[in-house]
Amino acid sequence: MYGCEIRTGAHQKCGVWTNEGKVDRGARGAIFALPTRSTMALKCGIVGLPNVGKSTLFNCLSNAKAQSANFPFCTIEPNLGVINVPDDRLERLVEIVQPQNTVPTTVEIVDIAGLVKGASKGEGLGNKFLANIRETHAILHVLRCFDDDNIVHVDGSVDPIRDKEVIDTELQLKDLETLETRLQKVAKQASIGDKDARRQLDLYERVKGALEQGISARAVEREDAEEPLFQEMQLLTGKPVLYVCNVEEGAVVAGNAHVERVMAMAAAEGAGAMVIGAGIEADIAELEDAEERAMFLADIGLEEAGVAKLIRAAYALLELETYFTAGEKEVRAWTVRSGSTAPQAAGVIHTDFEKGFIRAEVMKYDDFVRLGSEQAVKEAGKLGVEGKEYIVQDGDIMHFRFNV
Repeated sequence: MYGCEIRTGAHQKCGVWTNEGKVDRGARGAIFALPTRSTMALKCGIVGLPNVGKSTLFNCLSNAKAQSANFPFCTIEPNLGVINVPDDRLERLVEIVQPQNTVPTTVEIVDIAGLVKGASKGEGLGNKFLANIRETHAILHVLRCFDDDNIVHVDGSVDPIRDKEVIDTELQLKDLETLETRLQKVAKQASIGDKDARRQLDLYERVKGALEQGISARAVEREDAEEPLFQEMQLLTGKPVLYVCNVEEGAVVAGNAHVERVMAMAAAEGAGAMVIGAGIEADIAELEDAEERAMFLADIGLEEAGVAKLIRAAYALLELETYFTAGEKEVRAWTVRSGSTAPQAAGVIHTDFEKGFIRAEVMKYDDFVRLGSEQAVKEAGKLGVEGKEYIVQDGDIMHFRFNV
């Protein structure tokens, strides 16, 4: 099955994209390897106070071995994991197509050093923490929602709302510091009649007012036209957040009083929240046999491991979606930002595909699974031919035709 092809004149370079890989055929038939364009370099940062279970959770996610111990600042340098995103659709396509190779999509997760009060002024590992979190695109905020006298809490007691507010306050203070410097420059430009600067100043002042009231920048209402300006600000509290309640084994299904408070807080903010037991996930990660893992999960009342749900949640938090290419040599999942056009999706495979885009041939996942093959999809009249304005839908199976 061809993913896309180039049709050119006799003396122009021509090539073929197939699901087996990328080739570039010169006019005389020579074949040269084309470099693959890297997929989305977007990262989720795992943050929280020391000893809330961040590194344990990171180890479960990545099968890496970030240092995990019962003392503050166990994690100093950020640990990066490139993690496969669980996707039942990919597995179903593999069952139907029976390819030689399968490539899932991935998400990058960063385990960042624990933060304490005063981080915005450099306390603890504050400066390092803030620099590392600035490089991420979304936040997985781990909150301790379990009681255990054997694991030290930096503030002496368990209170997830207080812990959340500690980190919020430090990030807000740092954002205010950042805004103060920028405001002076923009205000000067606005005072001499720069219309763009006036619009920017209005947004800056609204965000500053919210931060001064202890409200994170992400909660500030803004028009669609202001969104690019907002993103350019690169504020720590402007990043989307998912609250992750780390609980003991007995609370992974029904939660507990701590979880109830976090869920209410997240709902009021319009943020997401989920429950996970990092200790349980660590035990699951040690089981190599799939049947053993299934039995373990069933015994505690779960259908799947919490890390699988968390990985998908991180992927969604980054506003990422998946499309597929499917052939005998390879079934592959590709990552795109939500709202991407067909040329942009083609560009994830290789920049030439975006530059020379002609059209996309699109099969819907449900149609492909129901009918069983590309040929059957064509015969049923379900193969769509789309142009440059087509917005890729999550789960599309795509071919790209282009000319360079």
